[in-house]
Amino acid sequence: MASLQASSFVVSSSSSKQIHAAILVPKLPSIRVPKLPTQQSHLELNTRDGYINTIPVEKNVDVRTTSVQESSSVSMATVQLYAILETVADRVEMHKNIGEQRENWNSLLLNSINMITLTAATMAGVAATGGAGVGLDLASTVLFSAATGMLVMMNKIQPSQLVEEQRNATRLFKQLQSHIQTVLTVGSPSKEDAKDAMKKVLALDKAFPLPLLGVMLEKFPETLEPAVWWPRNQTQKTNHENHFNRKVDQSNNGWTEELEMEMREVVEVIKRKDSEDYDRLGNKALKINKVLAKAGPLLTGIAALGSFMGSSHGHWGTIVAAVAGALASSVNTFEHGGQVGMVFEMYRNNAGFFKLVQESIKSTLDESDVEKRENGELFEMKVALQLGRSLSQLRDLAKKSTYSRIEGSPIDECASKLF
Repeated sequence: MASLQASSFVVSSSSSKQIHAAILVPKLPSIRVPKLPTQQSHLELNTRDGYINTIPVEKNVDVRTTSVQESSSVSMATVQLYAILETVADRVEMHKNIGEQRENWNSLLLNSINMITLTAATMAGVAATGGAGVGLDLASTVLFSAATGMLVMMNKIQPSQLVEEQRNATRLFKQLQSHIQTVLTVGSPSKEDAKDAMKKVLALDKAFPLPLLGVMLEKFPETLEPAVWWPRNQTQKTNHENHFNRKVDQSNNGWTEELEMEMREVVEVIKRKDSEDYDRLGNKALKINKVLAKAGPLLTGIAALGSFMGSSHGHWGTIVAAVAGALASSVNTFEHGGQVGMVFEMYRNNAGFFKLVQESIKSTLDESDVEKRENGELFEMKVALQLGRSLSQLRDLAKKSTYSRIEGSPIDECASKLF
């Protein structure tokens, strides 16, 4: 409240006799109101349902992502690797779920076809004994025809082989996931790491496709071709001049002349023993699978034809139908119950693994600048672990290979102890 103070009254002696008054108002102290922050949360009253709640509300929040373009390339590579890591984790779940689904296909189709075939064979056998011939003949004909169509479809897609493809895809995507996590944890990743991870994801997608139509892998190729799930367009600088006679110092990134010779001998053992063995076994499994895939539908087709002829030819038709149906059930059980397609796919992937080890060793040795290679001791340890050997066992294997090559005798030991 302002107080009034009369300072003076002056009465003039003039004829107008005017009265002058002056009013003085005291100055109030200045009050500063604190400025509310606009970028932080303030309290907002919410009177819904008769309650007063304080709800923090963000006002004028400037949501900005990390300016990776303006920052260093390491930050951009880190963001890219985390994005790729999320994609790889999703791929792992996809291949795992689809693998379980196709494993159910294999068991359900196998049991259903065998039950249909055995039921039809039983009907044909009863009809051959002189029972209600016409009805049983027609019923068994329909069942044998249905079993033939289902077998053709099942042999075409090879569910057990599809399951093995998804198992390998899940394992390899998990391996890539661990590799990316290691890169992010150990050191600062570069853009090359992100590009390399992207190429590996696309190579795995191509090697193990999910759809069945259009891009499904050929189940009956002419010969076994090793699976390839790594990028093939990676170029390595090579220097063929003085490559085998070049002296490497002990301090050159862990590489020595002895280590290079050891790696070359390991490649020779893999080529002469492991790769040849799995190519031979894989081609045998392929031939067996081809014979079984043709024999099953052929037998059920013969059974359907014999059952259709029925007892009009002196019961020989129904007898042939019963025998062919029993044989078809046995062949189907051996092919899909024994998972011959899965065995072929396992050999194909093992051959691809040995091809990958050979290519990785050769591309590393072809790099003339040892400083650009992976550390020699670390590389030797990785190769030994991939082959299921210790460092001393790997060196002994290289020595055995050298002696056998000098003497001209074949080596009696495989490089890998895992497969």
